[in-house]
Amino acid sequence: MKNTWVNTLRWVAIGEGISYLAIFLISMPMKYLAEIHWPNLVVGMAHGILFIMYGVLTLVVARQLRWSIGRTLMALIASLLPIATFVVEKKWLRDVPTNETA
Repeated sequence: MKNTWVNTLRWVAIGEGISYLAIFLISMPMKYLAEIHWPNLVVGMAHGILFIMYGVLTLVVARQLRWSIGRTLMALIASLLPIATFVVEKKWLRDVPTNETA
């Protein structure tokens, strides 16, 4: 079961990072420079959902992998920085050993 949650968090971390970049690089310029508002609504909603999923899944995985409070807080803070979720995925989640019996 560990591997399932870790893989889910990996995909959510990547999606959250992409949505964060999409807000600032695509939808916000469209909103303020071209006065096209609908992309901001769509990307903003997707980012909000992924942001919440990332936070909840980080807590689940942190408990299962017995992360320290410091590592858990750093992973949660990563959701507030534009590309930090990609770093968490690469450094902490990509090489987690699989648990075949669970």
